[in-house]
Amino acid sequence: MQPVLANDQQAQLTALYDEMRPAGLKPLWEVLHALVLAEPASLARAHHWHYGEVRDFLLRSGDLISAEQAERRVLILENPGLEGSSAITPSLYAGLQLILPGEVAPCHRHTQCALRFILEGEGAYTAVDGEKAVMSPFDLVLTPGGQWHDHGNGTDQPMIWLDGLDIPTVRHFDASFAEKWPQAQHPEMAPPGDSLARYGHNLRPMRGTSADRRPTSQPLFHYPYKQWRPALDHLASTAQVDPHLGHALEFTNPADGGPVMETISAHVRLIPRGMETAPRRSTDGTIFVVVEGKGQVEIDGVSTRLSPRDVVVIPSWKRHRFHAEDELIIFGFSDKACQQKLGLFREENL
Repeated sequence: MQPVLANDQQAQLTALYDEMRPAGLKPLWEVLHALVLAEPASLARAHHWHYGEVRDFLLRSGDLISAEQAERRVLILENPGLEGSSAITPSLYAGLQLILPGEVAPCHRHTQCALRFILEGEGAYTAVDGEKAVMSPFDLVLTPGGQWHDHGNGTDQPMIWLDGLDIPTVRHFDASFAEKWPQAQHPEMAPPGDSLARYGHNLRPMRGTSADRRPTSQPLFHYPYKQWRPALDHLASTAQVDPHLGHALEFTNPADGGPVMETISAHVRLIPRGMETAPRRSTDGTIFVVVEGKGQVEIDGVSTRLSPRDVVVIPSWKRHRFHAEDELIIFGFSDKACQQKLGLFREENL
């Protein structure tokens, strides 16, 4: 509430504000209520993208512009409450990318961290610092900030995946750098799958040896569906279900056991058939992708139906719950990693 002022006092204050404005000064007491909130009030809106509709637009764009011309042929999933920001939440970007047979999305690197969650196609690759990750549906592939990466499709089918980046976070800090490799593809520096073999089994080459070829802080960048799905099934068969999350596994960085990247956390959930999760909310606005099954998500009392490969965003501090008509498998990513480092993350089971 703004204080009620006498007309004479308000007139004098208004005159003072006008006088000091050219000096770059503004009274805090006029805006404090909007700066320090009692609880989050995100401008982002809950929104649902139907995969079939987005896929149609993406394939049509593939008829009109090549991956080389576009550098990255992506349709941005822009939040309707954040129009003009190229953001799906205030801190994160998301989009669907298409690579057609025979194409290469040219090699570049940038400050921003990125993840790729594969939605369609089999056998194309993302190369990170010269090592290819051959991709299958629902694999998670990382391109950490500062690492060279290109994408190529030597198959006879299109490849589509979800991109998730911390572009708005980097933009907030004015810390963006980017550069292009002289050729479309980075020279091969290791055989496909090498990092997964070296670092993906709770083992790593001895530090200081030539075999320890990946960055110490980020050795692994490929998390295949064929590995995480059985792990999720095992959890569901051996552990008590959490009433708010279902069965949930977080992807971790084997270097420190923390989130997969400095600014982005990612996880998967299995919600048993017929289960309705108890309501919860958290400060990390989260982007979810339906991997398998059908169901519904209710966000602040509004329900929407979910089908495989659909994308839904739940903004910060929005009360939500899931209902699984079939066994429902979902993938989610958020800025929880960043919030936890800054001491900002909060969640509430309702």
